[in-house]
Amino acid sequence: MSVHTSELTAPRPAPAAPARGAVGAGVALGLLASCNAMVLLDESMVQIALPGMGQGLGLTPVGLGWVINAYLLAFGGLLLLGGRMGDLLGRRKVFLTGVALFTVAAALRGAATSQEFLIAVRALQGVGSALATPSALALVLSTFGEGAPRKRAIAVYTAVGAASTAGGLLLAGTFSSLSSWRWMLLLNVPLGLLILLLAPLVVEETEPSRGRFDLAGALVSTLGAVCLVFGLTRAAEHPWTDVTVAGPATAGIALLLVFLVIERRAQQPIVVLRLFDDRNRIWAYAGTFAVQGALIGTGFFLVQFFQQFAGYSPLASAVALTPVAAAMITMSGAAVWLERRLGPRPLLLTGAVLLIASNVWLSRLTPDFHYGGSVLPALLLFGSGMAFCVVPPTILATSGLHSDEAGAASSVHNALQTVGASLGLAILVTVGTNAGRSAEQSLPAGAPPEEAMGHVFVESMSASFLAGAGFAAAAFLAASFIRPSGAATARTSDS
Repeated sequence: MSVHTSELTAPRPAPAAPARGAVGAGVALGLLASCNAMVLLDESMVQIALPGMGQGLGLTPVGLGWVINAYLLAFGGLLLLGGRMGDLLGRRKVFLTGVALFTVAAALRGAATSQEFLIAVRALQGVGSALATPSALALVLSTFGEGAPRKRAIAVYTAVGAASTAGGLLLAGTFSSLSSWRWMLLLNVPLGLLILLLAPLVVEETEPSRGRFDLAGALVSTLGAVCLVFGLTRAAEHPWTDVTVAGPATAGIALLLVFLVIERRAQQPIVVLRLFDDRNRIWAYAGTFAVQGALIGTGFFLVQFFQQFAGYSPLASAVALTPVAAAMITMSGAAVWLERRLGPRPLLLTGAVLLIASNVWLSRLTPDFHYGGSVLPALLLFGSGMAFCVVPPTILATSGLHSDEAGAASSVHNALQTVGASLGLAILVTVGTNAGRSAEQSLPAGAPPEEAMGHVFVESMSASFLAGAGFAAAAFLAASFIRPSGAATARTSDS
């Protein structure tokens, strides 16, 4: 792809990271990773708090859906703009603005008295996440130079995110039994305030890039992403042929194609198309997108399965899923070590195989399962595969960048994760729903209601996990196109 910008015709290497002590860089990494943790923690807590919100505020099922969708639409729609704002205005400034919006919204929703107010502050949270998340990852890149230090930092960043997901489930499970849903939703406020207090002291500001906003690209990309995410979230509950699914999804794809045309002609595009000149980065992006469908089903279906058919409490369900985070944290360090010696391709292929195996394994669960023999091994495989499929693509997607491209590259990476997760969940729910209907039709007449419901759910979950294995297979295919020479490049940059 050609880029019509004179300043990009002669690639210039990204400058070395600012000189600073190891302790200062470590503290900065901890705060930036804490932002990622705060966002992921929040997602877990909101999922657990939904029933309490519905009862406390009288929310309809549609209203509960909008509590989730309002956040996703703002987050997914503004990610590209948020990343570019960090490049042009200063990443720390945009990062702090995003954290402030997220924290204020988190505090306000705990005091919500109506459905409309709650949905509005959830949208504000999405805006905050869209500003903070790509800027946080871009600040990690500017704090740690290319090579081994950056790879270790990315591993820590992703591992903290995995741990926070499990932590969110544990906290939400505990508070759902001990306290009101309102107190649960305030748990992130102290963490947000701590980040706002300490980040200006330990996170260095980046020099703003010269340029101006690509307003046409920002508008079209935002509208396109909003339409696409809206259509995909609707697809989780409605047929793909429904006008509220097919219409927005088609419009979103069309707008994103128009966005590509705009970017090719823009003098200072919101997403620099040079990012897609690197073959390995393209396939890393493809793998990032595909693997989300292999990851999304575990938390979504297993929590329901544990609570509805195994008699687990919310807290026990959360504890049952912690092996995923434990394996992810353990194997993230190993992923960096192996990537430096073998290159990203073997790790991605191995991780995809582990995700295929774990999804297939979980597809065979029955209501009379034994946790230690039926679930635990699959979750350990899943967490290991997650580490191998998340850390290397992040390294590939954020390597070899110009100094003014880190925000754009981070926002593209995060946008692909968001849209991939939305698409993955929509397809898994659709596949599961169809399988459940088939199972219901095959039930013998007079089957006990509880037994029938269990049979239908298990068949639905089984089909969904097999679809998740299909997404992992697509990630394997994407990884197979990555050039093996990336290993040599990585070793050279580390030396």
